[in-house]
Formats: sequence, structure tokens, C-alpha cells
Amino acid sequence: MDIRNTEPHDIRPSRRGLLALAAASGLVSALGGLPAFAASAAPRRPSGSPLLSPEDAARNQLWWKAPGSAGSLIEQGLPVGNGRLGALASNDPASELLAITDATLWTGGLNDTLQSDGQFPYGRDDFGSLTQLATLTVDIPGHDLGVVDAYRRTLDLAQGLVGATYDVGGVTYRRQIFASRPDDVIVLHFTQEGRGAYTGTVSLAGTHGEATTVDAVRRCASFGASFANGLRYGAAVTVHSASGTVAVTGTSIAFTNCRDLTVVVSGGTNYAPDPAAGFRDPSVDPERLARTKVLAAAREPVRDLLHTHVADVRPLFERFAVDLGTSPAWLRELDTWERVQARWRDDVPDPELEAAYLQFGRYLMISGSRGSLPLGLQGPWLEGNDPDWMGDYHTDVNIQMNYWLADRAGLGDCFDALADYCLAQLPSWTDVTRRLFNSPTNRFRNSTGRVAGWAVAFSTNPYGGSGWWWHPAGNAWLCQNLFEHYEYTQDRAYLAKVYPLLKGAVEFWAARLVTTTVTDASGVSREVLVDDADWSPEHGPQDARGITYAQELVWQLFGNYHTATQVLGRDSGYAETVAGLRERLYLPEVSPTTGWLQEWMSPDNLGETTHRHLSPLIGLFPGDRIRPDGSTPADLVAGATALLTARGMNSFGWANAWRSLCWARLKDAETAYRLLATNLKPSANGGNGTAMNLFDIYETNPGRGIFQIDANLGTPAAIVEMLVYSRPGHVELLPALPAAWAAAGSVSGVGVRGGFVVDVSWANGRVTRARLTSTGGRSTTVVAGGRPRRVDLAPGRSVTLRDF
Repeated sequence: MDIRNTEPHDIRPSRRGLLALAAASGLVSALGGLPAFAASAAPRRPSGSPLLSPEDAARNQLWWKAPGSAGSLIEQGLPVGNGRLGALASNDPASELLAITDATLWTGGLNDTLQSDGQFPYGRDDFGSLTQLATLTVDIPGHDLGVVDAYRRTLDLAQGLVGATYDVGGVTYRRQIFASRPDDVIVLHFTQEGRGAYTGTVSLAGTHGEATTVDAVRRCASFGASFANGLRYGAAVTVHSASGTVAVTGTSIAFTNCRDLTVVVSGGTNYAPDPAAGFRDPSVDPERLARTKVLAAAREPVRDLLHTHVADVRPLFERFAVDLGTSPAWLRELDTWERVQARWRDDVPDPELEAAYLQFGRYLMISGSRGSLPLGLQGPWLEGNDPDWMGDYHTDVNIQMNYWLADRAGLGDCFDALADYCLAQLPSWTDVTRRLFNSPTNRFRNSTGRVAGWAVAFSTNPYGGSGWWWHPAGNAWLCQNLFEHYEYTQDRAYLAKVYPLLKGAVEFWAARLVTTTVTDASGVSREVLVDDADWSPEHGPQDARGITYAQELVWQLFGNYHTATQVLGRDSGYAETVAGLRERLYLPEVSPTTGWLQEWMSPDNLGETTHRHLSPLIGLFPGDRIRPDGSTPADLVAGATALLTARGMNSFGWANAWRSLCWARLKDAETAYRLLATNLKPSANGGNGTAMNLFDIYETNPGRGIFQIDANLGTPAAIVEMLVYSRPGHVELLPALPAAWAAAGSVSGVGVRGGFVVDVSWANGRVTRARLTSTGGRSTTVVAGGRPRRVDLAPGRSVTLRDF
């Protein structure tokens, strides 16, 4: 079968062609071309209160003794989000400040040209950048910290609530902030207990020089504007009170002698996940829509807004629970930031803090990945308009790491944002690949002269745009994430939806692979297929063939594609061709010189020994071709272990998370746990570690750190991986349980590849009870303490296992 691309790669598809490709990819049916910021029907209000009791809420509540600084919200502000809108709140009694971001507020565009050096332009004006939407300030004179007593602020993970309480003059003042997905607004509600009142102003300001206008009759302030790329955006706020006076003053809204106060803010853009429409919906007026949303929400009792929000969040959060043990009493008396500091300073395990860190990662996913674009480098939480690396989607680990947690921790719904993003970008990625991948300036071009399917650059944006270098194996890695989601869900409709992505990536690699000859230790030579000139991210030679990173990913891609064709009953002839290619792929070997798994087709190490990336170990995690269970040659496992050891134990947060996941796969519990502890190290002076608000800080230069969300999601994934390992047909319980958690604990709602969910309880390091529920799977083997048990279940049924 001729697997070459028969369409000229230098002809750009017409608009009709793009629409046809979009239809073929499932984009039209999957997304409907709907904008991310759209009018919606009035949400269904819960009939009763979904609120947790104070005692139950406290089980998943973080707290601090001090507010966040307005000058350092990225490290001290508390995050709220509804999946598209995100905000960081200072909780300053005298001046509540919210930095508000919309995940679709991007500059830049398609960026489909190559520079003379073969790179795509990578700046804020060409590639583009995620930017902040607005700042909201609630000034309350007389509530300065100097006169405040008993200050406390909280982040309620289970209910999605940020709160603060304090006393002034014997009166207790309370505020509560939440980002409602059903009402598509952020709500700030201020109350007091006693004879107190609020007097002050509310101000809404854009971050790009926009002019704010006011509607005195409806007590609403708003702004709207557009970027040079044509993206329209806007935001609005309204204020009301059941007591006192609320009135427009200049461009602000003043409130006087209000015993209660409700502030409602919203905003968005006219971005739409539709390449044929230029990723815009011209019918959307974001400023007008924002005003409509805040005024509609303001007509509802704030209790109903709160109940609707909590009823939306709690079921997601409560799909998963974790208990890693009880912390010492003296640690439990400290606030969250004090506990982070004490855990590192005294090197004392804090199982409750470590479980809370996992749940904080789940909270960020619920808040940042629903119904809009996926989580990029910072998610929808910015402080300013210049995030490092533009807050983009890095395809050589970062966006993939962001979603390793989702299915493992009961948040498969949140994975949809990544799948829908890839589907929306597919027509543009395919077009750009056909036109530009084989450009003479692309150092990674195919020496075969053929090109097919789709590829991505190291950086991508929401407009089909590319930044930095081409990244040949990026498509295979994205497809690994996409296929693994099917393995967890066993959802055939989902697999059919993403099938064009899988097939297009396979077609790209079928056209790219080249033949070379290898000779084994006994002198026998054979021809194998290898990746063309490539770069092992992000170090070493940029013209090496057969890099381990690509070979492992393509081996996995071809296998997953073959499975998909069997499940869906499609393309059986082409599937057999691809299976034949897979059999001829070169698979990495152990260097006789270093004893490490080779990163390149060379016995010598050609890069940085302690490099942050673990590219050659992708077959250990997230892949699982390399397994320490006897099914993999012992020398390969030893080589992977030696390379992982050489990479070291102290890197950036995301790199430590990846290391921890790999050590968990190797069943080295204590090493995996030490890396978790390293990531919980309190960040100081911009250094690597955890900030006051638990955001992971990435040190870019000495004394300068930035927030990068992948460690906040990758490290929790490592915690789950230490407790449960799975692949289709195989589940292992407590594969890497560290001594710090061994006394007693439990985890429930863990997703299992193959279509199951498992709950596990343990005591003294041994499983005491396990419950397996089928979500689509039918049979698997459960292993605990080295003892395997085969389980057969009908979908929807459960079985409880004991006496391991």
C-alpha cells in the first residue's frame, strides 16, 4: 500500500476545504462552532441547600492569617474560576482586589510563516499572548489592617469558595467570593454581624487602557474594546444592597451605610473554536453580554447564586477523596503557609497537608478547565499582561502534564477542554503542516520529501498558531493523552470524535520515518525505521535520528491507533500497514558505556546529564513499555533507573513532578515521596517551590520566579500514581506507598485504565479493602501485596475485595 501523501503539500486548503476538514474531524458536531462566552438559559436552581456544614467544609479548607499583597497576587492571591473566567483575590479588608482573566483573551493569530532560521515567530505581537482582562477593586475606608482584629481567610476546595472574616470595632465582617459556572459570573458578597456597615466604592478597570462607562440607572459599569487581531472583549460589574445606598459616582459605583453588599462581575470575548470563522463569532458583543449576565445574576437572591454554584462544584469535587493519615497536633494548629514552612524546616511529614495539596490541584482543574480552552502554562490566573512564554500551550510536556491528573482523580469531564482544543486546531495544524513542514528552513523537515497529516510546534496558541521550532513528536504525545482518556472511559463516541487526530498523526509519521541499519552485540545487522533529524527536548544535538523520545511515542501512537481501528471497525487495511511499520520501529537500548537507557542512538550521552526534561524516559511514564514487573527485560529497567538517577532530585517543580511519577512507576516509594516534599518547599525570593497560596513557583532567573501550573497538577498525579497504578487489564494497589502514609489511609474514586474506578483502604502498609466498579470495562487483574486476582464485572457493577 502506498502511504505517501498524494495532495501537494504547498497548496493551502480553501475555506471550503477547511470546513470539510472540520466536519471530518468531528469539530462541527463536537463543538458546534459555539463561542466560549455565550448567552445561556437560566440555570436550574437547587431546591434545597447544597452547602456543607461548617464541620464538613473544614475537612477540605485551607486558611491563612494574613491577606494577599496587591503587589504579589500571583503568589498570595487566592484563585477562583468557573472554567473560563479566573480571578486572584487579595482579601485585603480595606481594598479587595481581583485580577480577572478570561482564558480566551489572546493577542496574536495564526502565525503561519517561518523565519529564515526555521522558527515560527514567537512574540506577543505575532504568536500572541494570554492577557489579563480586568481588575476589580472594592475600597472600604476604615478597614485598614492596622485596626483589624482576628483576621482569617479561607479557600474552601469542596465548595469553590474564598472567604475572609475580621473584626473592626467589635463588629465581625465577612466576605465570600465565588466564580459561578451556571450563572457565568464572579460574585463578591459582604455581610457583617452586629451594627456594622460598609461604605466605599467599586471600580472596574481594563488592563489595556480601555475607558470604563457607567449606567447610573442600572448601577452598572463596563468596558469593551478589541485587539489588533480583531478579537473583541469586554467586562461589566454591578452592585446592589438590601440596605444603605448604592449610586454611580464618576466611573465608579459608591455604596454607603450598607449592612450587606453584593458585587457581580463578568466578562469575556467573541472567541469561538471555529477555524473556518477565524476563531471569532461576529454576533457576540462581549461588553453587552457581560452587562446582561451581571444584571441577570443581580436580580437573583445571592443565596440562590451561592447554592447554584455549590451544587455545580460539589459533585465534581466529591467524586474523589483521599486520606493519607493524621498529621501531628502541633501542625494542625498552624495556618496553611505556616504548615508549608514547618514541613520543610523540620522535615516532618504532614499527611493532611499533602492530601490537601492533591485536592488543591483538583480544585484548580475544576476551576480552570471546563467549557473553554484547556489549561496553559498558568491556567486562567494572571497578574498583568506579560506572562512568561506568553502563558501558552507547550507541547513537550507542560500541556500533557496538566491533564495527567484528570482521569486519575475523578475529573474526566475536565479533560474535554484539551480534546476539544485539539479538534478545533486540527484544520489549521493540518494546513500549516502541509504547507510549511518541509520548508527548506525547517531543520526537522522530512528527508523523504513527503509530508502528510498534522504536526505542531513546541508552542501553540488558540488560533491554530505556532511558535518557536517545529516539534515533530508533539502530535504523538498529544495523541497519547487523547487515547489514554479513552482507556479510562471506554467511551466509543469519544474515541470516534478524536479518531481523525490519531489517524492524522499516524499519517504524518508514516511519511516521516526513514530506514537505517543497526547491528546488535553479536554482529547481526537489520534495517529499522527511525525518526528523521530531530531534537530530544530540550537539549543535545538538533539533528539526531532515532531519538528515544520520538521512537517511544511513535511506537505507542501506532499501537493505540491499531486498537482504535479495531474498536471502531475502521481502516482495517491501513491499520495493518501501520502495524507493519510498528514492527520495524527501532526501540531504544541501554548504553554499554554509561549503563543508562540511551537518549540518542549513541552509547554516549550527548546532552546535559541533569537536564530538567526526562524525554528518554517517556516509555516509563507516561508510557508503560518499561515496567518493573518482570514483563520488561531487567537490563532495560536498570538502564531507565540509572538514567533517572543521573537526572537528579532537584529541578523545577514540573520536572520534579515527572521524576516523582517515574520513581512511582519503579515502585520506589521513598524517592517519589522526597520529590513531593521538594515541591512543597516554600519558595523564597522567587526560588523554585511553593508560594504562600500553594501556586508552584518556577525560578526563571536568580531572584525572579513565576507561577507555572503544571507542577500543581503533575505532583498530585504522582500522589495518585503512588497509590494506584493501572494499564488496561491490570491494576496494582499501593505500588509505591511511602512510610509517611503507611499507618492507615484510604483513597476513593481513582480512575483505572480499562474502564474502572477503584476505592482502596489500607493499614500498616497493607490493603485492607478494595472496591472496584466498572465504568465500561469488563475484566481486569487486581494486584495487591504481590497477589493477583482476576475480576470480571458487567458495566455499572461493583465488587469488594478483602484478605489480600
